[in-house]
Amino acid sequence: MEHFSKKVKVDGEWFDSKKEADFYERFIKPSGKRYLRQEQFALVDKWPVGGVTMRGVFYRPDFVIYGADGREHVYDVKTSLSARGIDSAAMMRFKLFAKRYGLPVEVVVPRRHDFKMKVFGLTTNIQTQHTRVSRKGEVVNEYYDVFNNVDYDIWDVIGK
Repeated sequence: MEHFSKKVKVDGEWFDSKKEADFYERFIKPSGKRYLRQEQFALVDKWPVGGVTMRGVFYRPDFVIYGADGREHVYDVKTSLSARGIDSAAMMRFKLFAKRYGLPVEVVVPRRHDFKMKVFGLTTNIQTQHTRVSRKGEVVNEYYDVFNNVDYDIWDVIGK
């Protein structure tokens, strides 16, 4: 997938896009929670094949929020929740991460006053469906949850 975003510097850190920097400024920073950016996680360890070693598969989420009990949220900031914003390779990384680490990747799309969030790969649509009016005036139903900050428990959203 081609990426055309420009890097943005905020608080002395470089972000991959304006949307990612915006999400940091409006939701991550004000939360006061400990976080790491672009932390690398192994999804598949390296393995031997025919006398050589295959490289492992890794994933770097945009943000990992830590609470008192450990990891609380794993965020990947995208421009859209559609196939234009998330390619099949990213979807596979999200699934492998959830399998290995037991925590789903929350894909977020920052908006003017809040953000859209969706967990992909669930077998049922347990996330509540929200109705909104599109720019063209059409009524659209979407699966996402809107929050004003990162103080929520992901298990309350997707169930246990």
